[in-house]
Amino acid sequence: MMEVLTDHINEQNAAEAFTGQSVIFDDLYGANTIINYKRERVRDHVLKYLKPGSSILELNSGTGEDAIFFAGKGHKVHATDISPGMQQQLMLKVQKRQLGTTVSNELCSYTDLNHLKNKGPYDLVFSNFAGLNCTGELDKVLASLSPLLNPGGLVTLVVLPKFCLWETLLLFKGKFKTAFRRFFSSNGRTAHIDGNYFKCWYYNPSYITKRLKGQFDVLSIEGLCTIVPPSYLEGFAEKHPSAYTKLKKWEGKLKTRWPWRVMGDYYIISLRKK
Repeated sequence: MMEVLTDHINEQNAAEAFTGQSVIFDDLYGANTIINYKRERVRDHVLKYLKPGSSILELNSGTGEDAIFFAGKGHKVHATDISPGMQQQLMLKVQKRQLGTTVSNELCSYTDLNHLKNKGPYDLVFSNFAGLNCTGELDKVLASLSPLLNPGGLVTLVVLPKFCLWETLLLFKGKFKTAFRRFFSSNGRTAHIDGNYFKCWYYNPSYITKRLKGQFDVLSIEGLCTIVPPSYLEGFAEKHPSAYTKLKKWEGKLKTRWPWRVMGDYYIISLRKK
């Protein structure tokens, strides 16, 4: 009971943090070249598997950038988030683009999907950019996915693993805390946004595949920002355009190969329901 309560408090802290940043979130990150590269990679990955006119349940949808994108591709999206501020920004975009018939929303935690009002079923459950790393109950989230999906439905998750090559290299700059923060994170690591503190956990692909084994088949695992540097190295693409282009090319070649697929800042994993 204490662990459940603690995780609930952590979710509320995360919701407050992202609500506080919601109004300026797109301005802060929308122009970041590497963030845009990551979005393009994730979207291309999803579109490889998604059939035309699919229904999507998006978890931790944020300000709705991905929901708007997939709606523009002819899909229907039910966008969920625990942050009221993020949901408000999403709906402002939906209203502005007149997408009310293709994008719906619901304030709901991904650890509470059994209480989701719109249970689908869906063709895809999608979570981008490490939203699922904000819970120590990822097993609970994974267990709730199958009933929400049609037969043959997809799950695509973008998650922070326990090892990141670029972060480990920061050891040589004397940044020991950052270099090893993922290794010793079984009880969560503290993160903060504008003075709001919450915990993050790191999960390797094997954590997900073991818990969905028997219900889902793995389609693909891709490393994201394995060779391309993480987006928090601000200005890298602009300062080193030639190197950035070469790194993107190499990441494109190696993204699905071991060990590169499991040592990026993130990985993208897609599974199909049996």
